[in-house]
Amino acid sequence: MSNRLEALRVFCAAADAANFRDAAVRLSVSPQVVTRAVRELEEELGEPLFHRSTRGVQLTDFGRQLAQRARTAVGGVDALFHRTDRRALSQHAGTVRVTAPNVFGRRLIPQALAPMLAAHPGLVLDLRLSEEHADVVDQQIDIGVRAGPIRDARFVARTAGRMPLYVVATPALVARTGVPKDLEALAAMPLTALIDRASGRPWSWFFSKGRQVPITSPAFVTDDVDAECAAVQAGLGFGQLVAPLAEPLLQAGVLVAVLEAEAPEPWPIHVYRSQRAPVPARVRLVYDELVRVLR
Repeated sequence: MSNRLEALRVFCAAADAANFRDAAVRLSVSPQVVTRAVRELEEELGEPLFHRSTRGVQLTDFGRQLAQRARTAVGGVDALFHRTDRRALSQHAGTVRVTAPNVFGRRLIPQALAPMLAAHPGLVLDLRLSEEHADVVDQQIDIGVRAGPIRDARFVARTAGRMPLYVVATPALVARTGVPKDLEALAAMPLTALIDRASGRPWSWFFSKGRQVPITSPAFVTDDVDAECAAVQAGLGFGQLVAPLAEPLLQAGVLVAVLEAEAPEPWPIHVYRSQRAPVPARVRLVYDELVRVLR
């Protein structure tokens, strides 16, 4: 029996039984398996573990000392792999690290996951906000949320929904500048720009047919999506905002949309995690819930 842990487990059963046959019944194995395991342990340790006689078996002094240590060792290992305890720990205790853009993380995700977190008191959400595409493997992130394509084969990604983009401005600004009829006319308007923190340059604006328009002379620049949204609401310029920011303001009449015919295809919203296995139940729980609420 090459597995030392299994041999010790068999030995512990034999030490607690009247004879090897009783130990075999407890373990649901043949008496030969018990005899072989004990013999292999004796050969490896160089000490007899049992006194054998026609009346049965009895532990030697060395065997009694080994049995005490073996019970502790085997019990500790079994506790680590106890299925019920492990699942309870996975589901109800532990930290799940999630990275998401500000537009989702500041509002939607904490509110949407609150009922689930309340139902699992031991579950802790560690939410990191960033506009950059985090490497969940290198940064030890459990789950990522991003808009746009996910092409890395190391990730398991699910499309949770799609997010439109809108070019918007206040009614007062549109009344002052007029409605831009095309992208060239838009470029002559006051525009807001969002800085890509990775490059330090403004993000281009996206339009239909895969077109991207760089923002070269913005009227307002920031590296925060909420600050850009506030600037647009203040009438400082036209801005291209994602749906979670723009749609409530459009519905309230605070902003109006322009050049809707030039809008790009809505961006896919992905929830992703690494391919590493096994996946703790708490991570799977948060992953599935994020897919549901972002849909």
